[in-house]
Amino acid sequence: MTNLTEKSERNTSIALLLLRLTFGGLMLFSHGWGKMMKFFGEDPIRFANPLGIGEIPTLALAVFAEVICAVLIIVGFKTRMATIPLIITMLVAIFVVHISDPFNKMEFAILYLVPYVAILLAGPGKFSVDAFIGKE
Repeated sequence: MTNLTEKSERNTSIALLLLRLTFGGLMLFSHGWGKMMKFFGEDPIRFANPLGIGEIPTLALAVFAEVICAVLIIVGFKTRMATIPLIITMLVAIFVVHISDPFNKMEFAILYLVPYVAILLAGPGKFSVDAFIGKE
């Protein structure tokens, strides 16, 4: 029975690693990197302000979530905490930015939201920095 349990735990950890690498990596390179270049670039910042806090603070929060938190998820460090800003970002995208758009406009935010919630609930798995340092 122990062998079956160990195999199941290993498979779950591999699945969580795949989720972390895929959705952390996609967020970082498909969304966060461009925003970071915009934030640190020389051009004047033009960015959506759906919460009314200003373009620069909104962009800074997006860069924090989509770059810093995505990297933390990829390596599996402070993983559960790192999912929270991304979950909030996806909820804002769904319920503020795309709420009056057709479903296909909010679909990507939903497709990112679900794995981040799954990682929040399940943790990073044993193939992570958190597990290595004994925090998981």
